[in-house]
Amino acid sequence: MSVRFCRVLVLGLLSALCYGCGYHEGSSLAGSTIIRNEGSDTLVNIAQAWAEEYHQEHPNVSVQVLGGGSGVGIASLIEGNCDLANASRTMEEKEKAQTEAKRGAKPQQFVVGYDALAIYVHKRNPLDTISLEELAAIYGEDCPRPITRWSELGVPKGTLGTDVVTRVSRQNSSGTYAYFCEAVLGAGKDMKLGSINQSGSKDVVALVSRTPSAIGYSGMGYATPEIKMLKISRRPGEPGVAPTAENVRNHTYPITRPLLIYSVGPPTGPIKEYLDWILGKEGQKVVLDLGYVPLDVHE
Repeated sequence: MSVRFCRVLVLGLLSALCYGCGYHEGSSLAGSTIIRNEGSDTLVNIAQAWAEEYHQEHPNVSVQVLGGGSGVGIASLIEGNCDLANASRTMEEKEKAQTEAKRGAKPQQFVVGYDALAIYVHKRNPLDTISLEELAAIYGEDCPRPITRWSELGVPKGTLGTDVVTRVSRQNSSGTYAYFCEAVLGAGKDMKLGSINQSGSKDVVALVSRTPSAIGYSGMGYATPEIKMLKISRRPGEPGVAPTAENVRNHTYPITRPLLIYSVGPPTGPIKEYLDWILGKEGQKVVLDLGYVPLDVHE
């Protein structure tokens, strides 16, 4: 067990003991400040690493990190159960209105990094590139030419055990799910039924790694040696672009998204100090170290 993991675990246990005690917005308990941070599973690894590094530099501040999905974090922010909501999608207008009505201030959005939404297949899969059109044909509802078999994409029958494509997705409260639907299927379009839905970004990749016939989507920071990330093209037959930091930098990878944190109103006190640290050199180094793209590459 790594030292970093142990520290994150201890911090999580300590902050969990205080969860539900009514301490929020940088409240203090016995001389320590508690910041509650909840939401996107895409951001949870980064958020835990931020919490650990910040606590080492500021031992009087404990940052509690919980996942659950962007929708869960935003709902928690609206209800006043967390100080900061992590999100891999933008807040909806109704969520902004609910925040102002219940919390008395408008939500404030902070871009804290960038992520390529990667398309994962098993390492045995010989496919190298897939287009946005083909992804929509695999996942989309009411597609005129649905794709249900790997042989329709040129994979020889028998290569993956079964020819039937096993679709792996996220639950519909996930910001990753919402972003995939918008960016790949198109605005207002839905996913068809029959996918195997996973509650976390890491879970998607783990299931694909165990299932040769599977395809799934998750943040590029969750890549492991047991899977491969496909190149993405806009249309079939066009050259694909790999999900790399460089291709996020030059805006050539087609499915790139900002990573977001929301507060209620302009942050002040310990929460502002924590956000300033995240947006600064040390916090952005954590983003880079974990395989995502820091802010300075877009400046």
